[in-house]
Amino acid sequence: MQKTPGHIAIIMDGNRRWASKRRLPAIMGHRQGVRSVEKVMEAARDAGVNILTLYTFSTENWSRPEAEVNGLMDLIEKYLDNEQERLVRNKVRLNVIGRRDRLRPSLLKKIEKVKELTKADSKFMLNLALDYGSRDEITGASRNIAKDAKSGKIDPDDITESLFSEYLFTGGLPDPDLLIRTGGESRVSNFLLWQISYSEFYITNKLWPDFGKKDLMKAIDDFKKSDRRIGA
Repeated sequence: MQKTPGHIAIIMDGNRRWASKRRLPAIMGHRQGVRSVEKVMEAARDAGVNILTLYTFSTENWSRPEAEVNGLMDLIEKYLDNEQERLVRNKVRLNVIGRRDRLRPSLLKKIEKVKELTKADSKFMLNLALDYGSRDEITGASRNIAKDAKSGKIDPDDITESLFSEYLFTGGLPDPDLLIRTGGESRVSNFLLWQISYSEFYITNKLWPDFGKKDLMKAIDDFKKSDRRIGA
């Protein structure tokens, strides 16, 4: 029997389908999805999980309609405004992985503010993957390693899996023990391709806005029954 996963990553799929089934605009599905974030974060913390990584906005999501993208960014800013005090009170540390060059200056400012407010005495990390794509991450890491090797900062012969991991957005964080995908699809959608090499997968047909505490606990219970030999 395995213990509770220390790091859970979630592909939060199904917001738009949830809205479409109710004949609502897509942004309403995303708003309902924020409520699921609050429920699942609290449940994960109470269950003894240390890190919760949420696939919040991918590099491919920029191709969605401009109104939807702007609405998503508004929601993220509003979440940071509304939840910062509760994050501090509950000792939740905010971390964000992904690119920074395409995000609104106002959003970047709020991210840094909440990260600073929550950096001390935190027992649980909420890790948002924002403008994140794993191929982009791995390409960027390779580019930076090549630059450091060219400048003599590192010896190419010293490049190991451990060293490469430090150049990723997730450098310093443990790999996910459990990857959850809602919405019934079975693809990984360019999410943490390097980091999920030995993660357990849990796929549910529940759309993200309908995913709650009981669903998370079911996924954790399934994980506890797994035989994680990591190739041994």
